[in-house]
Amino acid sequence: MANTALHLVLMVFISLVVSFTEAKWAESVEATKEATPSETVTNLQFYFHDTVSGKNPSAVRVAQASDTEKSPTLFGALLMADDPLTETPDPNSKLVGRAQGLYGSSCQQELGLIMAMSFAFSDGTYNGSSISIFGKNPITNPIRELPVVGGTGVFRLARGYAIAHTHWVNATAGDAVVGYNVTVVH
Repeated sequence: MANTALHLVLMVFISLVVSFTEAKWAESVEATKEATPSETVTNLQFYFHDTVSGKNPSAVRVAQASDTEKSPTLFGALLMADDPLTETPDPNSKLVGRAQGLYGSSCQQELGLIMAMSFAFSDGTYNGSSISIFGKNPITNPIRELPVVGGTGVFRLARGYAIAHTHWVNATAGDAVVGYNVTVVH
Protein backbone atom coordinates (compact mmCIF):
# COMPACT_ATOMS: atom_id res chain seq x y z
CA MET A 1 0.00 0.00 0.00
CA ALA A 2 2.72 2.48 0.96
CA ASN A 3 4.82 1.73 -2.13
CA THR A 4 1.73 2.07 -4.33
CA ALA A 5 0.94 5.44 -2.74
CA LEU A 6 4.52 6.64 -3.25
CA HIS A 7 4.43 5.54 -6.88
CA LEU A 8 1.15 7.38 -7.37
CA VAL A 9 2.59 10.47 -5.72
CA LEU A 10 5.68 10.34 -7.90
CA MET A 11 3.72 9.79 -11.09
CA VAL A 12 1.29 12.60 -10.48
CA PHE A 13 4.15 14.89 -9.53
CA ILE A 14 5.86 14.26 -12.84
CA SER A 15 2.81 14.81 -14.99
CA LEU A 16 2.12 18.19 -16.56
CA VAL A 17 0.19 18.64 -19.78
CA VAL A 18 1.52 21.40 -21.95
CA SER A 19 0.24 22.57 -25.31
CA PHE A 20 3.03 23.67 -27.61
CA THR A 21 4.47 23.13 -31.04
CA GLU A 22 6.93 20.29 -31.21
CA ALA A 23 9.66 22.38 -32.79
CA LYS A 24 9.45 25.27 -30.35
CA TRP A 25 9.66 24.79 -26.59
CA ALA A 26 10.38 28.40 -25.63
CA GLU A 27 9.24 31.83 -26.72
CA SER A 28 9.92 35.34 -25.48
CA VAL A 29 7.09 37.83 -25.70
CA GLU A 30 6.69 41.57 -25.17
CA ALA A 31 6.50 42.93 -21.66
CA THR A 32 3.11 42.53 -20.00
CA LYS A 33 1.54 43.84 -16.81
CA GLU A 34 3.69 41.32 -14.91
CA ALA A 35 6.91 42.86 -16.27
CA THR A 36 8.45 46.29 -16.44
CA PRO A 37 9.41 47.68 -19.87
CA SER A 38 13.04 46.60 -19.35
CA GLU A 39 12.07 42.99 -18.54
CA THR A 40 11.31 40.06 -20.80
CA VAL A 41 8.52 37.51 -20.39
CA THR A 42 9.46 34.04 -21.59
CA ASN A 43 7.08 31.11 -21.97
CA LEU A 44 8.64 27.65 -21.70
CA GLN A 45 6.82 24.42 -22.51
CA PHE A 46 8.41 21.04 -21.90
CA TYR A 47 7.89 17.62 -20.33
CA PHE A 48 9.37 16.29 -17.10
CA HIS A 49 10.12 12.53 -17.01
CA ASP A 50 10.31 11.10 -13.46
CA THR A 51 11.38 7.46 -13.34
CA VAL A 52 11.53 5.71 -9.96
CA SER A 53 11.48 2.13 -11.28
CA GLY A 54 13.96 -0.05 -13.11
CA LYS A 55 17.73 -0.37 -12.99
CA ASN A 56 18.48 3.28 -13.76
CA PRO A 57 15.89 5.49 -12.01
CA SER A 58 16.07 9.26 -12.38
CA ALA A 59 14.62 9.78 -8.87
CA VAL A 60 15.54 7.83 -5.74
CA ARG A 61 14.33 7.86 -2.15
CA VAL A 62 17.13 9.22 0.04
CA ALA A 63 15.34 9.50 3.40
CA GLN A 64 12.11 8.80 5.22
CA ALA A 65 10.55 9.11 8.65
CA SER A 66 10.21 6.08 10.90
CA ASP A 67 6.44 5.95 10.20
CA THR A 68 6.54 6.75 6.47
CA GLU A 69 5.66 3.21 5.35
CA LYS A 70 2.58 3.25 7.64
CA SER A 71 1.30 6.53 6.21
CA PRO A 72 -1.30 6.40 3.38
CA THR A 73 0.38 9.50 1.90
CA LEU A 74 3.97 8.32 2.56
CA PHE A 75 4.40 11.41 4.73
CA GLY A 76 8.11 12.00 5.33
CA ALA A 77 9.50 10.30 2.20
CA LEU A 78 12.22 12.41 0.51
CA LEU A 79 13.46 11.81 -3.03
CA MET A 80 16.38 13.25 -4.98
CA ALA A 81 15.83 13.69 -8.73
CA ASP A 82 17.84 14.24 -11.89
CA ASP A 83 15.01 14.01 -14.43
CA PRO A 84 15.21 14.72 -18.16
CA LEU A 85 13.20 17.62 -19.60
CA THR A 86 12.14 17.04 -23.19
CA GLU A 87 10.39 18.95 -25.94
CA THR A 88 7.50 16.44 -26.20
CA PRO A 89 6.08 13.70 -23.95
CA ASP A 90 8.12 11.14 -25.90
CA PRO A 91 11.20 10.32 -23.78
CA ASN A 92 13.22 10.07 -27.00
CA SER A 93 12.30 13.60 -28.11
CA LYS A 94 14.79 16.46 -27.99
CA LEU A 95 16.40 16.94 -24.55
CA VAL A 96 16.08 20.59 -23.49
CA GLY A 97 17.42 20.27 -19.95
CA ARG A 98 17.28 18.45 -16.61
CA ALA A 99 15.20 18.89 -13.47
CA GLN A 100 17.57 18.49 -10.54
CA GLY A 101 16.60 18.74 -6.91
CA LEU A 102 14.39 17.11 -4.35
CA TYR A 103 10.78 16.51 -3.49
CA GLY A 104 9.09 14.96 -0.53
CA SER A 105 5.71 13.86 0.73
CA SER A 106 4.73 16.81 2.93
CA CYS A 107 1.04 16.19 3.61
CA GLN A 108 -0.50 13.85 6.15
CA GLN A 109 -4.11 14.07 4.92
CA GLU A 110 -3.67 14.30 1.13
CA LEU A 111 -1.18 13.29 -1.54
CA GLY A 112 1.02 16.36 -1.80
CA LEU A 113 4.67 17.13 -2.27
CA ILE A 114 6.98 19.94 -1.37
CA MET A 115 9.23 20.54 -4.34
CA ALA A 116 12.63 22.28 -4.53
CA MET A 117 13.88 21.90 -8.07
CA SER A 118 16.25 23.58 -10.49
CA PHE A 119 15.31 23.26 -14.14
CA ALA A 120 18.70 23.53 -15.84
CA PHE A 121 18.43 24.11 -19.59
CA SER A 122 20.87 22.75 -22.17
CA ASP A 123 19.34 23.87 -25.46
CA GLY A 124 19.59 26.96 -27.65
CA THR A 125 19.42 30.46 -26.18
CA TYR A 126 18.79 29.08 -22.69
CA ASN A 127 21.77 26.68 -22.63
CA GLY A 128 23.49 27.10 -19.25
CA SER A 129 20.55 28.98 -17.69
CA SER A 130 18.16 27.67 -15.06
CA ILE A 131 14.98 28.48 -13.17
CA SER A 132 14.24 27.50 -9.59
CA ILE A 133 10.85 26.13 -8.52
CA PHE A 134 9.90 25.89 -4.86
CA GLY A 135 6.46 25.15 -3.47
CA LYS A 136 3.62 22.78 -2.71
CA ASN A 137 2.60 20.38 -5.45
CA PRO A 138 -0.85 18.85 -4.68
CA ILE A 139 -0.36 15.99 -7.13
CA THR A 140 -3.93 14.74 -7.20
CA ASN A 141 -5.11 18.07 -8.64
CA PRO A 142 -5.33 17.87 -12.43
CA ILE A 143 -3.60 21.25 -12.79
CA ARG A 144 -1.11 22.64 -10.29
CA GLU A 145 0.54 26.05 -10.04
CA LEU A 146 4.05 26.32 -8.60
CA PRO A 147 6.12 29.47 -8.06
CA VAL A 148 9.30 30.29 -9.96
CA VAL A 149 11.46 31.85 -7.23
CA GLY A 150 14.68 32.61 -9.10
CA GLY A 151 17.03 31.72 -11.88
CA THR A 152 20.52 31.91 -13.35
CA GLY A 153 22.05 33.00 -16.66
CA VAL A 154 19.41 34.48 -18.98
CA PHE A 155 16.90 33.97 -16.15
CA ARG A 156 18.87 35.82 -13.45
CA LEU A 157 16.45 37.46 -10.96
CA ALA A 158 13.56 35.48 -12.49
CA ARG A 159 10.09 35.31 -11.06
CA GLY A 160 6.99 33.66 -12.39
CA TYR A 161 4.90 30.54 -12.22
CA ALA A 162 4.76 27.01 -13.61
CA ILE A 163 1.55 25.23 -14.52
CA ALA A 164 1.95 21.47 -14.18
CA HIS A 165 -0.39 18.79 -15.47
CA THR A 166 0.08 15.04 -15.40
CA HIS A 167 0.40 13.72 -18.93
CA TRP A 168 1.02 10.04 -18.09
CA VAL A 169 1.49 7.98 -14.96
CA ASN A 170 2.18 4.32 -14.27
CA ALA A 171 0.67 3.75 -10.82
CA THR A 172 2.27 0.33 -10.48
CA ALA A 173 5.83 1.41 -11.26
CA GLY A 174 5.58 4.98 -9.97
CA ASP A 175 6.88 6.55 -13.17
CA ALA A 176 5.32 9.68 -14.63
CA VAL A 177 5.51 12.29 -17.37
CA VAL A 178 4.41 15.80 -16.43
CA GLY A 179 3.86 18.67 -18.80
CA TYR A 180 5.08 22.10 -17.71
CA ASN A 181 4.01 25.48 -19.05
CA VAL A 182 6.24 28.06 -17.36
CA THR A 183 5.96 31.84 -17.54
CA VAL A 184 9.13 33.61 -16.45
CA VAL A 185 9.71 37.36 -16.03
CA HIS A 186 13.42 38.23 -16.18
